[in-house]
Amino acid sequence: MTDPQRTRVAAYAICRDDAGRMLFCRLAPAIHPAGAWTLPGGGLDFGERPEAAVLRELAEEAGYSGEVLALADVSDHLFGGSDGGGRMHSIRIVYRVRITGGELRDETEGSTDTCAWFTLEEARGLRLVGLARRALARVVAEDPPGPTSGL
Repeated sequence: MTDPQRTRVAAYAICRDDAGRMLFCRLAPAIHPAGAWTLPGGGLDFGERPEAAVLRELAEEAGYSGEVLALADVSDHLFGGSDGGGRMHSIRIVYRVRITGGELRDETEGSTDTCAWFTLEEARGLRLVGLARRALARVVAEDPPGPTSGL
């Protein structure tokens, strides 16, 4: 018998505040790898536009409303297959998002358990998932520090 296969399309946000810090969300204990930090975001609902999904996920996970500024990255990754749990082809769409309102809060009963702002130096010391490491490297390489949040 072959492993079940599925494709998951997800949208994620790169958010920076006026101090140049970057927003990350910590994966909840029930999500692998528990305790690692990722970008705010998640899977698209059927028929949902990626730009709408990233803003919905930002509100769900961090309590913020936002505005999509630009497409930042598209990547993919193959997960699983060796433990009999099936394989997943994850397609990740990453946007630069400006925070327009809301207040930072923790997600309850979700895939993340808290979100926080980190300087780029602090973020380098976090246990980041691959997607977040890729986004951080992009920000460090391409973005000068400065206001992008609107707060």
